[in-house]
Amino acid sequence: MFTSRLLCMKLELLSPAKNLQYGIEAVNHGADALYIGAPSYGARQAATNTIEDISRLVRYAHLFGAKVFATVNTLLFDDEMEPAVAMIRQLYNEGVDALIVQDMGLLECDLPPIALHASTQCHNSTPERVKFMESVGMRRVILARETSLEQIKAIREATSVEIESFVHGALCVSYSGQCYISQYVSNRSGNRGACTQPCRSRYDLVAADGRTLVKDRHLLSLKDFNASQHLVSMIDAGVSSFKIEGRLKDLSYVKNITAYYRSLLDSVMEGRERASSGKCTFYFTPDPERTFNRGFTDYFLCHRQPMASIDTQKSRGKKIGTVLQVEKNALKIKTSEQIVSGDGLCWFDEDNRLQGFLVNEVHGSTVVPNRMPEIHKGAILWRNNDHQFEQQLQGRTAERRVGVRLGFAATSQGFCLSATDEDGIEISHAVEAEHIPSDNPGRMSELVVKQLSKLGGTPFEAMQVDDNTRGQWFLTIGMLNEMRRTLGSMLENERTAHFRPADVTTLPTSSPFPSQVVDYRANVVNRKAEQFYQRHGASVAERGLEQTAQFEGHALMTTKYCIRFELGCCRCGKSQNRPRVNIGRDEELYLLNNGRRYRLEFDCRECLMRLYPDSPVTSR
Repeated sequence: MFTSRLLCMKLELLSPAKNLQYGIEAVNHGADALYIGAPSYGARQAATNTIEDISRLVRYAHLFGAKVFATVNTLLFDDEMEPAVAMIRQLYNEGVDALIVQDMGLLECDLPPIALHASTQCHNSTPERVKFMESVGMRRVILARETSLEQIKAIREATSVEIESFVHGALCVSYSGQCYISQYVSNRSGNRGACTQPCRSRYDLVAADGRTLVKDRHLLSLKDFNASQHLVSMIDAGVSSFKIEGRLKDLSYVKNITAYYRSLLDSVMEGRERASSGKCTFYFTPDPERTFNRGFTDYFLCHRQPMASIDTQKSRGKKIGTVLQVEKNALKIKTSEQIVSGDGLCWFDEDNRLQGFLVNEVHGSTVVPNRMPEIHKGAILWRNNDHQFEQQLQGRTAERRVGVRLGFAATSQGFCLSATDEDGIEISHAVEAEHIPSDNPGRMSELVVKQLSKLGGTPFEAMQVDDNTRGQWFLTIGMLNEMRRTLGSMLENERTAHFRPADVTTLPTSSPFPSQVVDYRANVVNRKAEQFYQRHGASVAERGLEQTAQFEGHALMTTKYCIRFELGCCRCGKSQNRPRVNIGRDEELYLLNNGRRYRLEFDCRECLMRLYPDSPVTSR
């Protein structure tokens, strides 16, 4: 049963859409679905969009059978519930396929019949949690990034809900939805879409006696996720939607990474059905190393491994070579890559800090920087601004066409042009016209096929054109062109109507929540959310920190990432790298940043690390 269910899955590539333009390009480069910020209440305040733009994107995506999911995945205060529901009704009316939500209070509201997806911020990491989300009406669950292949298999075997998993992009060091450090530091909550990313800051690691063990490093900053080598394993485990992170990334990143995973997924479909239509043609070679990245990790997908980007939180790009010689105003470089004027090159100095320069001139293996860096022979060089690649990505880089078969025939009153697309959608357009015999049937038939095949500028590609008149009748180019244009427009309208989502009603249930009491980590900040947990047999012991601001004694961050492991000092002896510092097995550790001290707690039984405020904190 499990195997047959996997074979029936449609595989979906889900790409970020910062705005309308980015969403259109994501579709052009092979996305089967998009996630885009709603006008309000999305987890990226810097990536909101108007209803009008979302409507235009829905229409464009539906031309290819692709879907659009709107993010309404922040925690909502009581006075925000009514306007949020009103906005959701607008999104439903415009044909949005689903909502990505975090706040369970929404399930107690009078929502339109739209599909709901449980955000990764709901902490979807166990079969029990995912099974509960399925029981309350979630049509899809977005797994925690930390979920391993074995855990995904266990979740799949226990549930039938759609499973969405991240496949590429930036990593939150904390479990999503369980991070409160931004709220603590700046009163800007990640659960409210306003994270200031303190995890990317520099920290000192200190011991209880005041010794500085590691100074001024990005101790909580992770490399970027890249699961491209595990797609088949993820499919076999039960993942059907592969999510690319990046609603704040630039357009080059969206084009490049979407095209990269489109190509990979197409090569491993194994007879499974794709979730949208249309063939993509790329006019560049995708390479994830050539756009923004901090280096890559497959995180916890297979096993625990070193994963931090301790020396920099910035993009380092692609490794391109080494410095052979340092001259007065130039560098000789050993590389197999083509370096051009305008490239940005970087390296790590003797203090392991990222440094960089722009390339002014290139003469063979000699590079002239815009300013001469303090760099040593043998330094490894990376290219974090690939000028040539970026220029290429600024132009037309892809097109996507839906295959159609056209048929042209005579009728008793004139002529009819019909089309059947690759999804089996059929449409026809008839015109009244006089039947005038042609002088040259062979040439006329060639003209019919030629003119009707000209679908450039449309989302369609003529895979076959049948002239059933065999050129018997005289036809003008103008009439053929007009029939083709009219039919194309009709087919676009028919496809957008065909792929409008079916109504999905989410009815209240009383299925029991996995625990009888929920604390601040349930992120309850409104009466509706409290009603939700009470309906499901759980009492709310305390409201969310976004409302109470009572941080004392509460973990500001819960993470599977472990600083001890990363530094080669795991108490369980699991570290794979050499010890970088001398840390006692039971020594208490703290992080310092901007005058604040945080206590680290290591839960070796659960393989978790927690970060707490170290001194009593009053309400703010």
